[in-house]
Amino acid sequence: MGAAGRAHGRWGLPSGCRSQFGVKSAWRPPCTPCALGPPHLRAPSTATPPLGPSLSPAPAVMVKMTKPRTFQAYLPSCHRTYSCIHCRAHLANHDELISKSFQGSQGRAYLFNSVVNVGCGPAEERVLLTGLHAVADIYCENCKTTLGWKYEHAFESSQKYKEGKFIIELAHMIKDNGWE
Repeated sequence: MGAAGRAHGRWGLPSGCRSQFGVKSAWRPPCTPCALGPPHLRAPSTATPPLGPSLSPAPAVMVKMTKPRTFQAYLPSCHRTYSCIHCRAHLANHDELISKSFQGSQGRAYLFNSVVNVGCGPAEERVLLTGLHAVADIYCENCKTTLGWKYEHAFESSQKYKEGKFIIELAHMIKDNGWE
């Protein structure tokens, strides 16, 4: 061994290397994190389960935690709005109201041209009071409560005006902003 080997010891560190506790120890390369933790902190195990080629441990994935937004969209506060009765997320502007004379599964319902903060389920055919329609249930994006449905397709020509429109049941909404 040359002069460099003697000066730095066996592991490439100065020969008098001490741990953080002042005890002489051999230098170890830094451990890499894995699902079980660093090797020097693991409890000794008697047997390890065999891993097949498709069952090799996956690398740890970092998940960035972000503060969720309460609502996706806020309607202007100067307008009369309708909100979810359960979480107060804005649902629709009064200007988007088409009709108040609809019947939902839980009582009266309103027909709106457009809505916000609403998710849409898969479309299915249902026989409603006005005939056969393809509708998709809609739910509040914030609290996941089913609010009503969206008309995807009307099979009768007299009902075509409903396509693309939304029904929200009164049991699930409350009037907000500027109602006197």
